[in-house]
Amino acid sequence: MNITFRQLRLFLALAETGSVSAAARMVHVTQPTASMGLKEITDTVGVPLYEVVARKVHLTQMGLELVKTARAISGEWETFEQQVHGIKGLTRGKLKVAVVSTAKYFIPRILGTFCEKYPEIEISLEVLNRDGVVKRLEENLDDLYIMSQPPLNIEINDEVFMPNPLMLIAPMSHAFAKKKTIDLTSLKNEKFIFREKGSGTRMTTDAHFKKLKFKPEVRLELGSNEAIKQAVIGGLGLAVLSKYSLADQDDIAIMKCKEFPIESSWHIVSPKGKMLSPIATIFKKHLLINKSLIG
Repeated sequence: MNITFRQLRLFLALAETGSVSAAARMVHVTQPTASMGLKEITDTVGVPLYEVVARKVHLTQMGLELVKTARAISGEWETFEQQVHGIKGLTRGKLKVAVVSTAKYFIPRILGTFCEKYPEIEISLEVLNRDGVVKRLEENLDDLYIMSQPPLNIEINDEVFMPNPLMLIAPMSHAFAKKKTIDLTSLKNEKFIFREKGSGTRMTTDAHFKKLKFKPEVRLELGSNEAIKQAVIGGLGLAVLSKYSLADQDDIAIMKCKEFPIESSWHIVSPKGKMLSPIATIFKKHLLINKSLIG
């Protein structure tokens, strides 16, 4: 088979965007040129690679296999380019990082110091819920992934990055807000606002309460830390959130409860066997060295 590197990049763009026109824009060609290139790839392979249903592209099983191959080839080429730049004394290339939503409170700060040191590196940062990050991990779309609850059903390289204590919070007007110490038994009649099922915070909180045989009364489940904080401020209930989501939050009280904070950790994750690019290796070291900046 004779497929060019440019054609593989076009097919990857098709897989990522689900649209021929969007793929054309991504690789900076016209739509007719993209359509012709995709037809040439299909003709070369000799079996259908995708179909269009309701104006959306759906990859066939062989198309999915081609995507895996194209990503592997593209990744190896990017690593080679970075090695060449390293020999020349330059640091250029692209770093792709995916993080769970709570990490947005500190990762941009570390990325900022990294970009100051290596201004020619292009950064791609994906901020998603845990399920979204795990999906990208399964598809090997990024260099590194940062989360608090790594998946157990995927073979991964996993390194603990730093602590991620989960705090019990209440509105400042709550009767327990200024108490020196409380325990869980005093909260049996309280309403709780939790993150959605499947989030790292929710998984850790559920496991903690189960271990203590405490069954909280759940009033709301919300998909963002900001929404939960506003619900707490509004007096809808108590909540459990990461310490890092509570900085400069003057209208929320962190309650002094015997069973809190819940001990948790941030993890740096990558697929098992994945060889990190030179830039990803540098960034990982930067993360570990500069975590003190986060506070």
